[in-house]
Amino acid sequence: MTRTYTATRTYTAAIVGTGGIANAHAQAIADTAGRLVLTHAVDVDLSRAEDFAQTWGPTAGAGTRPTASTDLAHVLAETAAAGTPLDLVHVCTPPQSHFALAAQVLRAGVDVLLEKPPTLSLAELDELIALEGQTGAHVSVVFQHRFGSGALRLKALLDDPAAPLGRPLVALCHTLWYRDAEYFAAPWRGRWDTEGGGPTMGHGIHQFDLLLAVLGPWAEVTALAGRQARETDTEDASMALVRFENGALASIVNSVVSPRQTSQLRFDLEHATVDLEHLYGYTDDSWSLTPAPGHEELAALWVSDPGSAVSSHSSQLAAIVDALDAGQAPPVTATDARLTVELVAALYASAFTGQPVRRGDIDADHPFMASMEGTGAPWARETAGVGARTSPDRDSTPDATGTPAPGASSTARTPSEETR
Repeated sequence: MTRTYTATRTYTAAIVGTGGIANAHAQAIADTAGRLVLTHAVDVDLSRAEDFAQTWGPTAGAGTRPTASTDLAHVLAETAAAGTPLDLVHVCTPPQSHFALAAQVLRAGVDVLLEKPPTLSLAELDELIALEGQTGAHVSVVFQHRFGSGALRLKALLDDPAAPLGRPLVALCHTLWYRDAEYFAAPWRGRWDTEGGGPTMGHGIHQFDLLLAVLGPWAEVTALAGRQARETDTEDASMALVRFENGALASIVNSVVSPRQTSQLRFDLEHATVDLEHLYGYTDDSWSLTPAPGHEELAALWVSDPGSAVSSHSSQLAAIVDALDAGQAPPVTATDARLTVELVAALYASAFTGQPVRRGDIDADHPFMASMEGTGAPWARETAGVGARTSPDRDSTPDATGTPAPGASSTARTPSEETR
């Protein structure tokens, strides 16, 4: 199926952070077929920004090579002063800089496409939600699995008043990936203050965001987390049992110590099971529907289309540009993403305290509001730092990306994201 676009105007975008994940964003811009064009590439390393602009200039739709810069504030001010403010800024930097950069862009009145995890804490996300209300600009969080045709088809069937599949009863959500010690050698990975968490925060979040997008609000979580094999401050595996407001029960597993990698979702409904298995992105062929005995006619409701939308940055960006055309808020705003980030915080809170956590328990005074580390990881308390990676003074020392640590002041130098 080839999508036909009807553009009302051409929009302009900047990419901030030109590391690995930025290439997916640049490709998504190219896939809009000129509806959105890349005009600026921003990075702390000017030569890297220039190389990125050179690589993507011919396909970015701008007609000229994007301008390379190390100063996002200057780009925002210059384009606004010229009467051609940016329409969208893609933030593709390591997680510790997401909040400050997104807030800077929102204050300039420009929409943000923010890589996951959107912020290091629920408190930071709430600040972005407040800024959305104050400025009228919006954040759209990259949760691209919501936009593949299989997820859209399942959601439509569950939203159908006729309820052909019946009620959701049980679900499984597994992100079983493998990341070796070399992966965690990047100084911002595996640390609470720079990555915000382990696979719960940075890897499995895509899968269980889709779980929530399909099943709706969660009600309660009971969880475990552990540092099984990697020398990180954060967990390398977590498991959770979740009760949803609609009564469905789900198990969630997030791991980066699983050699046979897979990403799986399974929805057991009254009249059918719907399965998804893939790795880093699915096609329509990754889904299947198995009718319950006596409901074989339901198989006709699930007809795969090999040419339909896959789960990708391109699919989500197309929906964002559609929203720009319609003058609407983009899909997956900071408010939309809060349900997912709150589940992350609650999972850590349950795992670290040994108690179930209900949605809404994490309020302004809760220890897991300001940091996913909350009261501290059990393994850190048990070993008193033995075997844990030590870190420099985090109040003043830049990491290897050139990003000032929390508390340092700089928005001009913008770090680069690395491949996840």
